[in-house]
Parts: sequence; structure tokens; C-alpha cells
Amino acid sequence: MTFSLASINVNGIRAAVKRGMHESLAQTKPDVITLQEVRAPESITSKLLDEWELVNFECEIKGRAGVSIGVRRDSHVKLLPETARFGAQPEGVEALPVDTGRWLEVDVLDGDRRVTIVSAYLHSGEVGTEKMDQKYAHLELVTARMAELLSGDVIMTGDLNIVHTELDIKNWKGNHNKTAGVLDEEIAYVDTWLGSGWVDVTRKLTGNEQGPYTWWSYRGKAFDTNAGWRIDYHLATPSIADSATSVHVDKAEDYASRYSDHAPLRVIYS
Repeated sequence: MTFSLASINVNGIRAAVKRGMHESLAQTKPDVITLQEVRAPESITSKLLDEWELVNFECEIKGRAGVSIGVRRDSHVKLLPETARFGAQPEGVEALPVDTGRWLEVDVLDGDRRVTIVSAYLHSGEVGTEKMDQKYAHLELVTARMAELLSGDVIMTGDLNIVHTELDIKNWKGNHNKTAGVLDEEIAYVDTWLGSGWVDVTRKLTGNEQGPYTWWSYRGKAFDTNAGWRIDYHLATPSIADSATSVHVDKAEDYASRYSDHAPLRVIYS
């Protein structure tokens, strides 16, 4: 069977819905959505996204982070909410503050195929501050968990807040080793994941082209001039990566039509 999976940093679910998220999803009709930076409790997300069966993981800091995974209620794909796992910390350990609302796993059934879906929102970080320490602490947890997941059928999606190479950012020279998300120490984590066997699905399908970018600052003319960053990913284990047939960045037609500073990253798996 075929299913489509869209990873979307919504930059606040309330604002995204007001700005046209429903209309966008009605056009692209993904079977599964993974959301990041939801910034709302389940009581809110379930009402705003009532066409979706959802699992939600709030951040313990109100108004921050938050990730969700949803399956469209009329899709052939089925959500298995009892399989939900909250946080990248070791099994049986309560989620650390650095990890709450940032890593959510749940299994779905696509016909007779069972796939684990991950929605991840990694810290953005800020050079020379405690935020950078928090980012690296979380990256250590994520790396350990990804090593555990590698043997299964898994798609890890989300806003990872790290570019991988010069192809993933318009202004490499101006940001490399100066700005969080473009530091060699951060990029080394992505190298580790890919080196261990995880597949960058977007890069696999697009080859060595510049972009496609998924985030543009609200400041200045970044969107209009396509001065973007590719920081949203689908990283898949090899068996699932081989079934990816196409990738789509569902970019808004113009600045005014955006419902987030990110565009959905949608992949078709068959």
C-alpha cells in the first residue's frame, strides 16, 4: 500500500489553524502528520484537529515546544496509540526537562506493514549560552535512541534545527561555525546518524541539488528571495527509505499565505 507522511513545524497550532493549515492539508491530504512546536495541550489540539486521531506530547514548560503525531480519520492507515512512547530518554526513565515535548514515537499500520513514526523537535540552541548545552544534551539522548531504533521499520521526522551540508542553506559562509544549526559539532551528529545506516530521504530523492529549503525567517525578504534552510527531515531506516517514491515541500504561494515559518515536508512511501 501507499501512504503519505507530512512533517510540519506549525509554530503554534492555534495560529497555524487560523492562518489556513486546514485548507493546506485538505489539498495535500497526507495520511499521517507529525507536528512540532505545537505549544498547546491535548485538549486544544484534539478540538482544532478533530479530523485527525492524535497523540500529543506537551512540554512541561507552558507555551514551549510540543510534538504530535496524527492519522487522518478517513485514511486506510491506522494509528496504534497504545504504542506511544514519550521522550528519547532510556526506557523506563522519566522524560528529562530537556526532552519533554520534543520526541514522540507511535506505531501505525499501513495494510499489514507496521511502521514506527517519530516526531522530533530538537533544540534550536544559541551559541555561547545554556541553550546550546541543552541542545547537546538532547542530541546525546536522541543519538542513543536512534541506535536502538535502527533495526526496525522507522521514520524519524521533524525539525532537527541542524543543516547537514552547504546544500542545505542559502548563506553557508555567513553562518558556518557562527550560528547555531550550522556548527560542525552539531553537524557531526547528523554524520553519525547517517553513518550508522539512517537514510536522509529528501537527499536520497533529490540528489545533490541546492535545497529544497523548508524554513525561511519571517524577517526581511528571506521567503521572497528563497534564503532558506533545510532543517526539516525524514530520516528512515533502510527498509523504509527504499519505499520512498517522492518528496514534496508544500511551500506557500507567497509570504501572505504562510501559516508557519516552515513548510510541510511530505514524502510518499509505497
